[in-house]
Amino acid sequence: MKKENFHIISDSSCDLPDEYLESNNLTLVPFYVSFGEEQDMKERVDIGVREFYQKMVDDPNTFPKSSTPSIADFYDAMEPYVKEDIPVLCICITMKFSASYQSALNAREMLLEDYPDARIAVMDSRINTVLQGLFVIEAVKLRDQGIELEEAESRLSDIRDTGRIFFTVGTFAYLQINGRIGKVAKSMTSILGIRPVITLRDGEIFPSGIARSRKQTLKKVISLIEKYVDEVRATVRTYAINIGYGYDRSEAEAFRDEVILALAPHGMSLGPEDIKLYQIGAAIGVHTGPNPLGVTIIKRA
Repeated sequence: MKKENFHIISDSSCDLPDEYLESNNLTLVPFYVSFGEEQDMKERVDIGVREFYQKMVDDPNTFPKSSTPSIADFYDAMEPYVKEDIPVLCICITMKFSASYQSALNAREMLLEDYPDARIAVMDSRINTVLQGLFVIEAVKLRDQGIELEEAESRLSDIRDTGRIFFTVGTFAYLQINGRIGKVAKSMTSILGIRPVITLRDGEIFPSGIARSRKQTLKKVISLIEKYVDEVRATVRTYAINIGYGYDRSEAEAFRDEVILALAPHGMSLGPEDIKLYQIGAAIGVHTGPNPLGVTIIKRA
């Protein structure tokens, strides 16, 4: 096992592609997903993300559920590095969405009983999905710069509240079933047939607008990222941006082009290579359905 100044573990909400995980020596702890009476399946192990979305596309009345990685899952992920006296940084989805963080904390306590000198930091990222992926990427950069665990944790803590996701979904239905929107929004969609625009900040989602068409909601999403870029005076050097999508990558590619054009007058000179496209995984896809699309931004560490 390669000696690292610290090893990075994340739950699978980070939605980083397998190629990135492998090339950067990251450990992923999967969420579980199930359809109806089917047995729980580990995301990206027992069921691929594309297969997950295909099931929802093929049957619009299918509403999958997800469940949190167990304490044992995190224990098993951390222990090989603890045994080698390698510090561990574990980054989890916002605790306001999932008990993943608590499972990781409990695993840490169990490991400290067995290995009292272990150095294990467990972070509530206060974000999720591809924004959590950006956060993990910043952690990788700090690790590769030779930064020690405690300083890396501190620097990451300083940026996590700068993270935002501005996005839309194809339908309110999945958010309704999973309890992610209030009763008022439920009644509005049933009467008007509208589509939501949503912001994630401080670990929670908030309504940020409505529209009748996909095109209109995406325009509102772009307006929100423009406003936030101006608010924080973001530059390419100080902030990282990416695009998260569900089933339709071609739509995401076209949306990225629109984001690039929109941000140019705001001092953000970006090309396609600066805004990566990441597929939103099953942990969040159960709440959004097959057609989430949005833009994420976070300050660089």
